[in-house]
Amino acid sequence: MAILNIVQAINLALKQEMKKDKTIILLGEDIGKNGGVFRVTDGLQKLYGEERVVDTPLSEIGIVGSAIGMAVNGLRPVAEIEFSGFLYSPFDQIISHAGRLRTRSRGRFSCPLVIRVPYGGGIRGLELHCESPEAILAHTPGIKVVVPSGPYDAKGLLISAIRDPDPVIFLEPLRTYRVVKEEVPEKEYTVPLGKANIVKEGTELTVISWGAMLKYTQEALSKTNYKAEIIDLRTISPVDTETIVNSVKKTGRCVIVHEAPRTCGLAAELIAQINEKALLNLEAPVERVTGFDVPYPLYKLEGYYLPDEKRILRAVEKVMKF
Repeated sequence: MAILNIVQAINLALKQEMKKDKTIILLGEDIGKNGGVFRVTDGLQKLYGEERVVDTPLSEIGIVGSAIGMAVNGLRPVAEIEFSGFLYSPFDQIISHAGRLRTRSRGRFSCPLVIRVPYGGGIRGLELHCESPEAILAHTPGIKVVVPSGPYDAKGLLISAIRDPDPVIFLEPLRTYRVVKEEVPEKEYTVPLGKANIVKEGTELTVISWGAMLKYTQEALSKTNYKAEIIDLRTISPVDTETIVNSVKKTGRCVIVHEAPRTCGLAAELIAQINEKALLNLEAPVERVTGFDVPYPLYKLEGYYLPDEKRILRAVEKVMKF
């Protein structure tokens, strides 16, 4: 097995699925000749031609709208939005059309569409380049939201997303695009959507995270002696409530870490699920370590915005010593 980073794993998944299924079309800004702004699609246009790897005009509304039309008419488009902040303009297409087509047509049509989006901070990006909009997306019925944290899952989850009959938003963590490396099988495999991963088993504390924050959460927990059970959510919607609740029932304590803003963030929904299904098992209130309720700051301030080791450990200590 090769040692790959997330960029390479996604490229491999796209290459293999496009070879297997000629209905898969890639479209996005600069994804063909340039291989995308992060070179995720590098070399694919040479392999499959300009009709299957399409360089589009600078219009996110046009990219997503065209992809929805392709999906309804028998293709399996994989659209790329260069940065997560640019996803806001085609929200109308995603919410009003992609997410509703199955219901609108009473099951006659589906929308097998994947929208790949580099997301999150930690790269000293410009305004609208480091957003973390997973809670907004998770609040949208009819679409699935997936966030890999490492190369192995990135490949397997993307293959599952491409083969899914409904629209999937595939959020790729910018901060760890090339930082995390793992063994990734050359052969095809899938990682199921809607199933969280217990990265490390423990008995004293449940810690939930996803995307780039998983790596930094693991590093923070390595500085403690607590037997923490670490859960990588992997799929934001539908969320794997069963794995979370079973873990909290076992440990009695929970900390949730995400870089999106705090108010109405996904941690709030997870806490609600825990309170509904495992309240009497809790030994302490659930703590959440999140971004702040402000627009994502420019690069000189992003270190103050992102959850860091100090904030994570403070939350862990608060829960353990309650």
